[in-house]
Amino acid sequence: MSNSTFEAGDITLEQVREFVWEIPQKGDMHAPARVLASEALLEEIREDKTLEQITNTTHLPGITNYAICMPDGHQGYGFPVGGVGALDAENGCISPGAVGYDINCGVRMMRTNLTYDELQGREEELVDSLFANIPSGLGGGGVVEAGVDTVDEILARGVDWALENGHAVEDDLLHCEDEGMREGADPEKVSQKAKDRGKNQIGSLGSGNHFLEVQRVTDVFDDEVGEAYGLEADQIVVLIHCGSRGLGHQTCNDYLRKIEQQHQGLLNQLPDKELAAAPAGSQLAEDYYGAMNAAINFAWVNRQLIMHRTRRVFERVFDRSWEAMDMHLLYDVAHNIAKKETHTVAGDERELYVHRKGATRAFPAGHPEVPAAYRDVGQPVIIPGSMGAGSYVLRGGKHSMDLTFGSTAHGAGRLMSRTQAKNEFWGGDVQDELEDQQQIYVKAQSGATVAEEAPGVYKDVDEVVRVSDALGIGDKVARTFPVCNIKG
Repeated sequence: MSNSTFEAGDITLEQVREFVWEIPQKGDMHAPARVLASEALLEEIREDKTLEQITNTTHLPGITNYAICMPDGHQGYGFPVGGVGALDAENGCISPGAVGYDINCGVRMMRTNLTYDELQGREEELVDSLFANIPSGLGGGGVVEAGVDTVDEILARGVDWALENGHAVEDDLLHCEDEGMREGADPEKVSQKAKDRGKNQIGSLGSGNHFLEVQRVTDVFDDEVGEAYGLEADQIVVLIHCGSRGLGHQTCNDYLRKIEQQHQGLLNQLPDKELAAAPAGSQLAEDYYGAMNAAINFAWVNRQLIMHRTRRVFERVFDRSWEAMDMHLLYDVAHNIAKKETHTVAGDERELYVHRKGATRAFPAGHPEVPAAYRDVGQPVIIPGSMGAGSYVLRGGKHSMDLTFGSTAHGAGRLMSRTQAKNEFWGGDVQDELEDQQQIYVKAQSGATVAEEAPGVYKDVDEVVRVSDALGIGDKVARTFPVCNIKG
């Protein structure tokens, strides 16, 4: 292998510059594909179908500049996880497969004024209480049980509904992407079946890689931005990772089926049926966009209710009010989403459907869509690692708009399938090792879940963040390390 190319089966990547690799446009590709990675990460990315999938996405009509794979990229459903595709909002399309089944899967971080010293010795009490009070696992059970009218209101209004019903404070909305309410949400475009699946899951983690983790801040790399985000070394923070539960999954499924029925012509032009897309301007594109925005609101409410319930648990365990512990939302950011955004392309302003699937919005300082609290320093970006490796807080980098339509990675990225993980790891052993060797307390519905999410299943989050930082798409601000973790 020379310095300028990287061979991965029948795909050759050409190095554009450090950490930027291009799959040249040929045949029916509408644009080249780009992979942002170190050679160490490329060696892992080449092991599954990621490179084939990112190449396939360049066949989507209206794709602009290039399809992009982030450093944490891995094989997904049609569109790779860690993929970004900006599709023209007039002449392009919108693809449910390029958003994913878990619409607005995302992360939120809540800071506290507690120190690690104050928490030590109470880890088991805290993890048990969180596990008992935060619904998790497959199926039903949420913080609130809702009728259909309530679900419709949540779909339409997002966190504004939670505020009105005592599950949020005004400050929570000011520190959430889109202030916790996505414009253009249309509850009528969400099926009854989806609403029925969601109504008993409002305020629940679900299963798989979703979690609630109490962490301590181990490093602050940028003091000025750290201060703006309210982060300092040894502080306790809480990270919540989940999405729109059964409602989002059903919504994706509903629209994939409709696209198969109504837009077979476009489907036949694509190399992978899982990329199913509705042409921009079509009724189905409008309907899906309205339904997706509604599911986005549902996911924000879901994370909000979990966070507010967490405040109550901390109040009981530490015997003081959550306000006294300064338990405020640092930020909430989506990483499975398609949004109409205006970007400069070849000198012209263009409206694009920016699909981020397992990728995080990372707008730089000064961007009007960054919340006022952070506009001077840039949007917070939260990158969870595995439950044995810690996580990162970044800020949107100054090169993100030029390189990635304002995006960066969303996590460590899987190395191993769930099946393979269960063959290689035993949940009980993983829990014991984490507690004995790293003082990390994990509680889950099943040992299988712990095995599927063992630290060895993931790429090196430090390397993913190193590439993001070096490219200037997401700059390192702070690093955190797990203390307690609950999973479905």
